[in-house]
Amino acid sequence: MSVIGVYLTNMKFTVTSTVDHQGKNLVIDQDLETIIVQDASGNVLGDMPWGAIIERVIADDDDTFEHCRAHPRATLAVKVRCSTLDGQEFESLTGGIGGGGLFIESSTPLALGSEMSLEFALPDRPMEKLKAKAKVVWVRNKPERYLLFPGMGVQFVEIDKDTQGHLVDLVEALNRSRNRPRS
Repeated sequence: MSVIGVYLTNMKFTVTSTVDHQGKNLVIDQDLETIIVQDASGNVLGDMPWGAIIERVIADDDDTFEHCRAHPRATLAVKVRCSTLDGQEFESLTGGIGGGGLFIESSTPLALGSEMSLEFALPDRPMEKLKAKAKVVWVRNKPERYLLFPGMGVQFVEIDKDTQGHLVDLVEALNRSRNRPRS
């Protein structure tokens, strides 16, 4: 199927046929080139850049898409210290956080599958250093539409359950506050 000349701003589609997901909404955000999944109340459950969807569709290997988000995420910039298995260390900022991983901004992202140790603090607990081990599961090598920084999506492979629970709670609170109607 080919679609030519379709220009969208934001479109919302309610899932009606897929039994396990009835009532959820798919929101297409053209400006961010992202598909957002919402529950029936409009709460964001997660999102995915178009590039990741395109890669999935054209991928030969089903393992390429193992990293699909199981947890909601939110845009949040926090400083993160990264240490690779070969001893490379660098600091960067996150572009998004979630219970399953982080997006780490970098003009030279690591290769897919690279493993690293992470250390970061969250705004509500700035003195508490959180630690996790992660692997690179997707890469954005160049800026997209001058809005999205290059970098890498990393999935946690080892994280304390309390730390992960705190991340999930923080993301839910951030998403609730961002989705609250403004008066």
